[in-house]
Amino acid sequence: MFELMFCSLLTILPDYLYRRYAQGKRFGKEITFFSIWYELRWGITRCLMLTVSLITMIFYFHPSTTSAALYFRTVPILPEGAGRVAEVKVGFSEPVKQGDVLFTLDSSRQRAAFETAARKVAEVDASMLAAQSDVVRAEAQIQEAKANYQQARDELDTKSDLQRRNPGIVPQRDIEKLQVLVDQRQAGVDAATAVKQSAALQVSTLIPAQKASAEAALAQAQVDLDKTVVRAGVDGRVEQFLVRTGDVVNQLMRPAGVLIPEGAGRGALQAGFGQIEAQVMKEGMLAEATCISKPWVIIPMVVTTVQDYIAAGQFRSGEQLIDPQNIARPGTILVYLEPLYNGGLDGVTAGSSCIVNAYTSNHEEISAKDTGTFRKIALHVVDGVGLVHALLLRIQALLLPIKTLVLSGH
Repeated sequence: MFELMFCSLLTILPDYLYRRYAQGKRFGKEITFFSIWYELRWGITRCLMLTVSLITMIFYFHPSTTSAALYFRTVPILPEGAGRVAEVKVGFSEPVKQGDVLFTLDSSRQRAAFETAARKVAEVDASMLAAQSDVVRAEAQIQEAKANYQQARDELDTKSDLQRRNPGIVPQRDIEKLQVLVDQRQAGVDAATAVKQSAALQVSTLIPAQKASAEAALAQAQVDLDKTVVRAGVDGRVEQFLVRTGDVVNQLMRPAGVLIPEGAGRGALQAGFGQIEAQVMKEGMLAEATCISKPWVIIPMVVTTVQDYIAAGQFRSGEQLIDPQNIARPGTILVYLEPLYNGGLDGVTAGSSCIVNAYTSNHEEISAKDTGTFRKIALHVVDGVGLVHALLLRIQALLLPIKTLVLSGH
């Protein structure tokens, strides 16, 4: 309507003034309601054509959408395992900090496993002490075996020397027995050394490996025990927390509640613009928004990201071929907008629906030296008609509470 009134001032009004004062025709005489079309046909035709062109230009170069909202991420509250709720720490709706306990599960089985693993570690530690004692005992046995070996060796050397000096003074049988005894005592030394090596191997390798396995089992038991305590992963607020003591929960069931991170929905606004505006939407474009939860306020915004694909075209591979005609709605270009000034979204409730206008700016191209005169004029017109859309947005912001509270049936 605003565009039609504006265009009529440039077309129908000059045509009427020409008919009235140049041709001398008077309204109610030559110009009547029945002859308006014939008398003002040129002005009416130009008005309609100019109105359609103006509306097309405004909505193409300065796109608008009502499909905008402050989307926010939520975190489902779920345990990592299944179990029965033993204790609930928070209420239906309550602010929480990162690490706060939300609820606990029955942990009798996990505690028993943890105690078993802890006792296994203690058992390995005791085995280490016993193995160290075996090393000490093996060293004593080696010293004893070496002493016995040395005694037998000395006796063999003595009798062998006497036999060499005075043949026949020492029976050959005694020398052979002493040689067997020396070999036996040497075998005893070797056996004691092997026992020490075995005990040392247990102390240095086997028992440490057993202790590492026991400590790993203890750590796993601790992890399983910690999983029975469900904590808040981030600062935020718990909402719709309905789980109660005695309930059985697991990951396949519905969440115990929802955790809304602190600051969610406060940083950016997401808006969906028509596909035809894909070539117009650019990063860095200025925009304005007005939201239902904060009426009568225009929020300056800037486009930060333009999604280069349309969600309506996504598909998952399956056993059926894709038929494009099954896409019921054409989909939109998703655009992320951030407030131009700090605190621009203060007071806007997360999840609120908004109306967004984006404005094309051709200032750089107009300022370029190689831009022609006619193109500069055209670009000035394109940038100038954005004022119409800005006025329309302010009219929408003014009428939004009336439309919501009065005309919607409340």
